Amino acid sequence: MNWNGVELLKQFLPTAVKYTVSDEADLIVADNGSTDNSVAWIRNNCPEVKIIELDKNYGFAEGYNRAIRHAEYEYVVLLNSDVEVTDGWWQPLLRFMKETPNAGAAQPKIRSWHDKKMFEYAGAAGGYLDNLGYPYCRGRLFDIIEEDRGQYDGSPTDLCWASGACLITRRELYLSLGGLDEKFFAHMEEIDLCCRILNAGYRVCAVTDSVVYHVGGASLNQGNPKKTYLNFRNNLLLLHKNLPRKKGKRKLFIRRLVDTLAWGMFVVKGDFANARAVFKAHNDFRKMKKEYTTFPDRDIISLQPGSNRSALLMRYLPFF
Repeated sequence: MNWNGVELLKQFLPTAVKYTVSDEADLIVADNGSTDNSVAWIRNNCPEVKIIELDKNYGFAEGYNRAIRHAEYEYVVLLNSDVEVTDGWWQPLLRFMKETPNAGAAQPKIRSWHDKKMFEYAGAAGGYLDNLGYPYCRGRLFDIIEEDRGQYDGSPTDLCWASGACLITRRELYLSLGGLDEKFFAHMEEIDLCCRILNAGYRVCAVTDSVVYHVGGASLNQGNPKKTYLNFRNNLLLLHKNLPRKKGKRKLFIRRLVDTLAWGMFVVKGDFANARAVFKAHNDFRKMKKEYTTFPDRDIISLQPGSNRSALLMRYLPFF
C-alpha cells in the first residue's frame, strides 16, 4: 500500500522485487491516489511490479480492501511500503499457510530497520491482547523493545494478532470476514481482523523462519496526537465489536477508567495535545459504537495466549 511514498518506494521496492517476484509470487503496489510521481516511478524503474491505482486516499483499511478485491490469488500478503524484505522471506509464510488448513493469518519476525538486531515496535515476534485488551508483543512491551537473540524462534506459535506491517492471509477468508474495518481508517485494524479470524475458528500465528525489517512510523510517528487518537479509539472499537455484548460492556467500563489514567498522565506531563487526543478518542468511540449491532456469542479473545496477563503491571510493576 502506497500513498505519496515515492521515497520509500525508491528505498525498498527494488529489494522487494529482487526477493519476491518469481513464478510463484507477484508483487503488487496498491496506490492510494498518490499526488506525487509514485506510479510513474514504479512503471519506469520496476516494470515487474503490478499496480492497482485507486482514485483517492482511502486509508490503510479501505485501500487494502479495494486492492485485495482486485488481486485474485489464493493467498495475499499485506506488506507496508516501509518494510525491507529479506532473501526467502515469503516462502516460509506461504508454506505454513499451505500446510496448515486452519491457519487464517501469519506474520514473520519483524525487526527494526533502524537497528536490525532489535525487534520493531509494530509487531515484533507476534501480538497479544492483555486482560484489558491492551496490545503487546513478544519482544515489545509498550516502550520496551527486546533484542532478537532467537528467544522466540522455533515452530509456528499461536498469537492473538499478527502485524499488518507484513501479514499473510487467505484471500477468500479475508473477503468473507469483510476485510479490514474501513471505519478504523488506520491503526489496529489488523488486530480487529485477527480477532474476527479467531472467532471464525482459524489460527493466527508467527512464523519465525521468515524475517523482515520495518522502519515504523513512516506515516505517523510515536507520540503524534493523531496516532494517539486512532490507537485509543480503535482499541475500544475492536473490543466492543469482538466481545460478547455483556462481557464487552464490563471490560470496556474498566478499560475506560484505566484510559482516564493515561489521560491524566498526559496532563501532568503538560502534553495537552495527546490528552485532547485521548478525550476525543473516547467521545468518538461513544458515537461510533452504535454502528456495530452484531456481536460474537463467545469470548474467543480470553482464550488466546497472553490474555490472562496485565501489560500495565508487566511494564510498570514487573515484580507482581
